[in-house]
Amino acid sequence: MESRSGPDRGLNLPRFGFGAAPIGNMHAPMSDEEAVATVLAALEAGQTYCDVAPLYGHGLAERRLGEALARTAITNALVSTKVGRLLEPCARGEEESGIYKDTPPVSVVFDYSYDGVMRSFEASRERIGQRIDILYVHDVDAATHGSREGSEARIRELVDAGGWRALDELRSAGEVRAIGAGVNEWEPCDRLLDLADPDLFLLAGRYTLLEQEPLDRLMPRCQERGVGLVIGGVFNSGILATGAVKGAYYNYAPAPEPILQRVAAMSAVCESHGVPLAAAALQFPLHHPVVRNVLIGARTPAEIARNAELAEIAIPPVLWAELKQSGLLREDAPC
Repeated sequence: MESRSGPDRGLNLPRFGFGAAPIGNMHAPMSDEEAVATVLAALEAGQTYCDVAPLYGHGLAERRLGEALARTAITNALVSTKVGRLLEPCARGEEESGIYKDTPPVSVVFDYSYDGVMRSFEASRERIGQRIDILYVHDVDAATHGSREGSEARIRELVDAGGWRALDELRSAGEVRAIGAGVNEWEPCDRLLDLADPDLFLLAGRYTLLEQEPLDRLMPRCQERGVGLVIGGVFNSGILATGAVKGAYYNYAPAPEPILQRVAAMSAVCESHGVPLAAAALQFPLHHPVVRNVLIGARTPAEIARNAELAEIAIPPVLWAELKQSGLLREDAPC
């Protein structure tokens, strides 16, 4: 997979990267051996940028990623992880793991201060056991903190309590190569463009075949500032991979009827051109010039292989044109 270079700190990211949330026992447990095999398959497939976070399995995904990186002969792998949550030991049974199963006995404490960022970075580096290239502030968004006001309070904590200063010091000292934010909403990214000097944003689920709102403001501003975007969640929690099947998920919940109908129409257009919907979903974000990489999560080497196949399917320009003509894709979306 060829790389996409940009002005963001000279990073040379592959078109597609590996999202490590699934190897943190997301939704279902897996063994260390299965997790390591999946990471190694991703690296061999050219997904040499791996994104992880303390949240993913409460440290489990970071440790497993580190084990896989220690076993591979590939030397150009890039790693990103996130700060904002500290993992504090607790009694077995007191942990609240959410969608992650069989996690270590730790509780999560939000902390976007200078000390919190530094402690989080050091703990992640110990779990991963190798250099961290990109450090994102994790989840300073309204969905995580209850409201837009809650999001703003966490962003102000990051800026006023020294969290961003800690990130900048790590970047200036060469401890990491790039800094930014990893969120599921575009608004915190836009706010940080006002308050700080990020290199990259990881935006999940908001620039997909179903959603292109960042075209209005965030993406033009990133282009002006030379800030890159890594795009995650391109399947919107599954529906753009499975199609409009019964029980399909959209944004972590069962898809509502209007979304099911829209995806069914998209699938029909794709099928008429012999292209799987999932291939169009994977490749669509890369047409925008600020997008440096698309992250793909997977639980097995077989899923890695299938995603690699989808990434290489040729998509005729007429398919994108027909989606736009049908009102299924914004006219101003680059593709």
